[in-house]
Amino acid sequence: MWCDNCLLLLPLRGGAIAWAVVIFLYSVVGGILLFKYGEFIFFVYPEWQIYGGISMAVGGVAAINAFALSNRSYIWTRVCKFLWPFVFVISAVRAIIIMVELQRGKDKIQWECDNGGQLWTSSAEAGYGSGSIPSAFCTNGFSSLNAAFIVSLIVDLVFQFYMLFLNWRFSKRLEHYSGLKGPFYGGYYNA
Repeated sequence: MWCDNCLLLLPLRGGAIAWAVVIFLYSVVGGILLFKYGEFIFFVYPEWQIYGGISMAVGGVAAINAFALSNRSYIWTRVCKFLWPFVFVISAVRAIIIMVELQRGKDKIQWECDNGGQLWTSSAEAGYGSGSIPSAFCTNGFSSLNAAFIVSLIVDLVFQFYMLFLNWRFSKRLEHYSGLKGPFYGGYYNA
């Protein structure tokens, strides 16, 4: 017997669309923040741009998935079914690297906070950016910043994995019920 509602927190299609929109929103906001303030946290030139780009890619796949679900598109649902595992693995690798790099750069972040929020000396000399670190990064200390990054990266991975599951489940529903016309389009058998 096939379980249509196993492990669903919300209704399948509508819930998956809402889940994809949430992933899209926080991924795009996170990517923008990394592009804007990443040079204060990561100290090798393209590093924060790579992390921000991965975040934007996650947001892009989530947006495609939301449109595919809203249109009940079998082709685009399959495209997302193909993309989500790769995006999930890349995001998991990114999360591990971010955690390691934050630990490596904690003294530099603390130096930036202790010196009025100015950019780390070698980063400023290399011309990475200008301005000062936002005061919110320094008020709570590095341990709070580190914990916030770790928790948010883990929550991001959990959300992405659940989106992968929802997309897979919707794809299977489309495959199983394609000949029966539905739970969509006028009933189960429509004889």
